[in-house]
Amino acid sequence: MAKATDFRAKTDDQLGEELGNLKREAFNLRFQAATSQLEKPSRVREVRKDIARIKTLQSERSRSAAK
Repeated sequence: MAKATDFRAKTDDQLGEELGNLKREAFNLRFQAATSQLEKPSRVREVRKDIARIKTLQSERSRSAAK
């Protein structure tokens, strides 16, 4: 699980790419959970929280740019 400070150091393009990767991983984890092949169930929660962190940071940046 990444820290918010790790995400703050990245550019908008890097955050978008990371968000895409995490969404793909979340999909794969949901698929594994449905087929009972999930090895580390806690990873689902970590990925969801990282996605939320990135989306929060993106919205903060867009609000500050709008001002």
